[in-house]
Amino acid sequence: MIKKIEAKKMGKSDLGWLKSHFHFSFAEYYNPKNTCFGVLRVLNDDVVNPQTGFDMHPHKDMEIISYVVEGRLTHVDSMGNKSHLNRGEVQYISAGTGVFHSEHNLGQEMARLLQIWIIPDKKNHQPNYGEHRFEWDLRKNTWLHLVSSYSRTAPIKVHQDVNIYALELEEECVHSFNVLNGRQAYLVQIQGESLINKMRLEMRDALEIQEELISIEAIVTSHFLLIEMAKDD
Repeated sequence: MIKKIEAKKMGKSDLGWLKSHFHFSFAEYYNPKNTCFGVLRVLNDDVVNPQTGFDMHPHKDMEIISYVVEGRLTHVDSMGNKSHLNRGEVQYISAGTGVFHSEHNLGQEMARLLQIWIIPDKKNHQPNYGEHRFEWDLRKNTWLHLVSSYSRTAPIKVHQDVNIYALELEEECVHSFNVLNGRQAYLVQIQGESLINKMRLEMRDALEIQEELISIEAIVTSHFLLIEMAKDD
């Protein structure tokens, strides 16, 4: 089963300094029929103006992953971490019993990131922070495994049975992903245009996929993120 979600029908917010597309209910956008997809609770596509950002704020009992699409993100948190992340790099926070953090665009250009929240396997994990500076070419025409559970082998580990992959598919190239029995996936067309099982996707469109093989053909060079997990009961 495949369901397409068009970007133009998503929740949106424009705070001046921040423009967001909300894949699921968040902030002022609330749709009781669209609160999550499995353990994927939040997926926000954020564009942050230069010299602005998210000031220090708290989180608890959530696995938070930030994927930098464009620009540079500066992270500071209450655990003493401070870091800068660039295009294609990933940071994660296991908020657990509680953590404060800020995320700012201190550069001169717009920054774009995907903010992903995963519901953890249990509450009150010890808070943790990490990051990984993936080389961009590792995702060219192949799935790059970014995130997994602690029982699997991705460089970034979270407290949940999920796998997150990135792919940049060159124009006219074809690639696939098999969502196995008992599994489901959420795919985001971050950039570009493609045909997926003959459905046309444009920038910021998404797919819900359950137990199905998908074939992806890039109409132009395209950038994808895919979050795979156990299927809902």
